[in-house]
Amino acid sequence: MRIVCIGGGPAGLYFALLMKKLHPEHSIRVVERNRPYDTFGWGVVFSDATMVSMREWDPESAAEIEDAFNHWDDIEVLFKGTRQRTSGHGFVGIGRKKLLNILQRRCEALGVELIFETDVNSDLDYPDADLVIGSDGLNSRIRNHYPEVFQPDMITRPNRYIWLGTNKLFDAFTFDFRRTDHGWFQAHIYKFDDKTSTFIVETTEEAYLAHGLDKMDQDGSIAFCENLFSEVLEGTSLITNARHIRGSAWLNFNRLICGKWSHFNGNSHVVLMGDAAHTAHFAIGSGTKLAIDDAIELTRQLQIHGHEKDKIPAVLETYEEIRRVDVARIQNAARNAMEWFEVVGRRYADTLDPPQFMYSMLTRSQRISHENLRLRDKTWLEGYERWFAEKSGLAVGNDRCLPPMFTPYRLRDVQLINRIVMSPMAMYSAEDGVMNDFHIVHLGSRALGGAGLIFAEMTCVTPDARITPGCLGLWNEEQVAQWKRLVDFVHTNSAAKVGIQLGHAGRKGATKLAWEGIDQPLPEGEWPLISASSVPYLKNSQVPRTMDRADMDRVKADFIRSTELAVETGADWLELHCAHGYLLSSFLSPLTNLRDDDYGGSHENRARYPLEIFRAMRAIWPADKPISIRLSCHDWTDGGNTPEDAAIFARMFKEAGADLIDCSSGQVSKQEKPVYGRLFQTPFSDKIRNEIGIPTIAVGAISEADHANSIIAAGRADLCAIARPHLADPAWSLHEAAKIGLTSIPWPKQYLSGKTQYETNLARAATAAPAK
Repeated sequence: MRIVCIGGGPAGLYFALLMKKLHPEHSIRVVERNRPYDTFGWGVVFSDATMVSMREWDPESAAEIEDAFNHWDDIEVLFKGTRQRTSGHGFVGIGRKKLLNILQRRCEALGVELIFETDVNSDLDYPDADLVIGSDGLNSRIRNHYPEVFQPDMITRPNRYIWLGTNKLFDAFTFDFRRTDHGWFQAHIYKFDDKTSTFIVETTEEAYLAHGLDKMDQDGSIAFCENLFSEVLEGTSLITNARHIRGSAWLNFNRLICGKWSHFNGNSHVVLMGDAAHTAHFAIGSGTKLAIDDAIELTRQLQIHGHEKDKIPAVLETYEEIRRVDVARIQNAARNAMEWFEVVGRRYADTLDPPQFMYSMLTRSQRISHENLRLRDKTWLEGYERWFAEKSGLAVGNDRCLPPMFTPYRLRDVQLINRIVMSPMAMYSAEDGVMNDFHIVHLGSRALGGAGLIFAEMTCVTPDARITPGCLGLWNEEQVAQWKRLVDFVHTNSAAKVGIQLGHAGRKGATKLAWEGIDQPLPEGEWPLISASSVPYLKNSQVPRTMDRADMDRVKADFIRSTELAVETGADWLELHCAHGYLLSSFLSPLTNLRDDDYGGSHENRARYPLEIFRAMRAIWPADKPISIRLSCHDWTDGGNTPEDAAIFARMFKEAGADLIDCSSGQVSKQEKPVYGRLFQTPFSDKIRNEIGIPTIAVGAISEADHANSIIAAGRADLCAIARPHLADPAWSLHEAAKIGLTSIPWPKQYLSGKTQYETNLARAATAAPAK
């Protein structure tokens, strides 16, 4: 085959040398616009897994690269006058120029034709090539020649950064955070050879402009950074190798995702690699890793399918299918880390104490979890757990400290024994809104199972406020009596507290039980529906009537009566349901609120009626007990509410006296397109807690203790609501404690023999030899 690699970065060079090594008969050229052995940039970071692959595919270049590596285990953070360090993180770095020079020499030794100082405008410049590799970087001319084919999605991120170096050598991956009069700056620092360290300075656009950095040349920017980071630099200078850039050298990161990676131009097959196909933010240092892994996978597929020209389409199809998975995983982690640094000032640096700030930074990508930190640096993590436990009010001794999810939490005069909440989940098993033995056993068993707060399903304020005929209600004394029965059982037999979530289904009411057809309208026995506007939930749903003032007054009175009845039950906690497209949510979302009166339009108008309801409830509910708000923090639909809107509403409820925001999302529109994944809704809780300054509950895809401990320890939420895992395991909290080796958590005395057996079985399983 005739192969041309456009762009002499890591992807193009490494693919070229692998192909020439495996099939010397191929004609392979690498065309690079820079001069021989002349490249820009400072250090790059590799993963151990990538080095394992490189040793497998080309031991010669891998050995030379490893000889040039600088390895370090520690991360050090300078923040608010503190210097914190943790170990066990295992990074390797190499100068970008050194890496490319090694790959260039290896290509030359194998017979790859290297062509320098040549600009390539298009893949069509090489009509005789069987395969053209577009490895020409972020601004790829190859990709840009076919925008309708490759479908590039390029987003310019808001932060500014400048990529510098210094001759001071650092023995840890160092992060230095500095507050100025106009905002925070952070430096990402790591050594990559025996003389030089990379020194990236990053800040927000607002701080960049306020300091006049946009008007400075490179020397001015360097002087500014040297002064700001003088403590960590200790008299050494910052240097640049980007003199070819005119004016300011401050850049914005561009996040790139392509819809397709390959194309046949009529003569040649064209495929993208490295930054031409995808980018990953420097916050996790994976751009070079992705490029090398691209080259290895394309080579692997050619080895599997064959090197004949007619096999190229199948090769490229499989290559893209496989690489998309790993690239998406890395890009997701890089996005999390990137977004953390973009908001670090107002969300974390201004609000968190240094130990929690350090923990938050270490887990910013969500690839490193609580127990993973224990494996990396047990001493540091146990020290952090002691700090967190003391901050939670516990006396800390020499025994193993309680991890964050099992520390107590106090709101008003209600103290929870731990941070785990059984999330409200509809059971569709009530008759006329009355709780029965099923609910007592269902909810009581979860209280015995160790959760700190037990919520029943959304409890409706009138018969016509129900989602289905099987939903719980709280509008009469018979219902109160059964609620008292539950509350008395939980308080007598466990340390758990009981919460009642009051709501009104609105346009999503009068539907079948879930197992008979979720969200489907009742075929008979339906009741009239009301909503903020006459917008049905489904095409075949009943069309709700737009509420007038008389409807609002009636529903408000219903919530007041139900709150009064909730007081009678002796419950510890009240929540107002303003999420998931139900009545009060329909006022908040512009997708469902089309009103042109005082209750539609602006955020203030859309929140007016839900706030009326809340204030009336707060006036009745005991002052020593909390009220939380369940909020849909993202509609996941164009034109709907976003996390920014949710933060505005959260501030309004906070100012009205709400104690906590229960941060969920979605279920407002059937056109929604949620981005699911582990802990996918936790960022909403993180944003509201740390920007608005109100406690939060995180919900959604939290399924193990490691998740909950990571969320709570990082300050992303104060409580974690566990839904489906509680349906599968009533004793979820007790079992998760045992799984992480925490034997001090008490079980009900009736179950103590089961506790011993469960913990013994876990210990046996952990020490059992793996099956052969």
